[in-house]
Amino acid sequence: MSATFVGMPAFPTAARSALADTQLRHNLAHATSTIRAKRAAVVGEVEEWEELRLAGAAVKEAALRDLDTHLVRLEESLTARGATVHWARNAAEANEIVARVARDHGADEVVKVKSMATQEIGLNEALAEHGIAAWETDLAELIVQLGDDLPSHILVPAIHRNRAEVREIFLRAMGEVGRPAPADLTDEPAVLAGAAREHLREKFLRAKVAVSGANFAVAETGTLVVVESEGNGRMCLTLPEVLISVVGIEKVVPTFAELDPLLRLLPRSSTGERMNPYTSTWTGVTPGDGPQEVHVVLLDNGRTRALADDVGRQALRCIRCSACLNACPVYERTGGHAYGSVYPGPIGAILNPLMKGTGDPQTDSLPYASSLCGACFEVCPVRIDIPEVLVHLRSKVVDSHRDDTVPKAEAVAMKAAAWSFGDSRRLGWVERASGVAGRLLTRFGRTTLPGGRSAAGRIPGPGAAAWTGARDLPAPPRESFRAWWRRTDGGRADGGRADGGRADGGRS
Repeated sequence: MSATFVGMPAFPTAARSALADTQLRHNLAHATSTIRAKRAAVVGEVEEWEELRLAGAAVKEAALRDLDTHLVRLEESLTARGATVHWARNAAEANEIVARVARDHGADEVVKVKSMATQEIGLNEALAEHGIAAWETDLAELIVQLGDDLPSHILVPAIHRNRAEVREIFLRAMGEVGRPAPADLTDEPAVLAGAAREHLREKFLRAKVAVSGANFAVAETGTLVVVESEGNGRMCLTLPEVLISVVGIEKVVPTFAELDPLLRLLPRSSTGERMNPYTSTWTGVTPGDGPQEVHVVLLDNGRTRALADDVGRQALRCIRCSACLNACPVYERTGGHAYGSVYPGPIGAILNPLMKGTGDPQTDSLPYASSLCGACFEVCPVRIDIPEVLVHLRSKVVDSHRDDTVPKAEAVAMKAAAWSFGDSRRLGWVERASGVAGRLLTRFGRTTLPGGRSAAGRIPGPGAAAWTGARDLPAPPRESFRAWWRRTDGGRADGGRADGGRADGGRS
């Protein structure tokens, strides 16, 4: 796969392009509505669901509060069981570690279990620079890779493709990198899955090195956990001679017992299943069983930056279930590519700025990619208050631009408002001017709001036309409240009406 998220435009630009793709919108609406319905059905079976959410959030929050201690314990437990632990501060260090281990074993290819962390660091592209091919074995990831595409969903990376498109990708690309698809391939899901199974089987049997991520890492025992639905994980975690696991440091869980609420929350929130089909756990090296050399790369790559944010650190509780994506009206209409990251949707809108920091136009646009409706918080199994973090990050984006040489229009407007409200005489001038402005604005077109209040129509000018084209702008009253108060002696001389008896007036 040569496509990358590097250089992606800011969300508004990318979203505008996505909204114009009617096939994409149809695919997304169908897929997300189906997953939402399945999730709602199985969640409704659990009477103590809210208590389970609280328990899961408590486990993750406690781990984050004492993360340094748990990570040291995890390293000790892994080492005691024969694994080699590496620490990577950033993507470059993590990629170099994986490439070095693969080169040391003479490998020119690796098989991969679906891993958000390896996508985050661009591992496939980094390995390709060393002449090492990385083969995705998750069905959706395989579709994305063969299509020279980018993932657009945390759980279903190829959610933007329909089965007819998948068939064309398999027919066109499978033969270029291995066993070709059958010439009579149809677009039936079972047939497509069968073609992928045959294509991948030879890679599973041939590979000496596998790369995985981990959904959880248990500090107490040194156990890594991968949950998946296809069995490809089990193949990657048992057949190769060498296993390299790239694990974000926030995946640590203090004890094995604390996996319980998380493994009950995850399948219902993600795939809408009561229990995950495949849950693989491994603890270091077991002689004669599975990989005989195990490496674990503990990845930071901005996570400690996020941890230092008192409001934003809750984002590190995320267990990558994707429930927030499926519930988000913005994601459903734009898809994942518009977010310019392997982490799309509401969780991506907060994770990316938290881990990367503000200052980049693409990243700075993400906290605004939300209606703040709160649906993401309602479905989050570990109770991440995404709307709270979005508002917090918006303030950080604004703060990062306060010293700009050319201030933004919004900043100019706020300073003008502060100047006006800071002195009663200046406020009086503004009130008189607003009455004149009200009469002028209604000349551009006039509508009536509930209650009889007038609203200006579409106002000329690039910014004003765009803003008023989608919103009602109440026309300023022709008489300010203070002017009315003086004229009517506090309402006693005017029947108590604050608009001078006019149906289109009002207090300012």
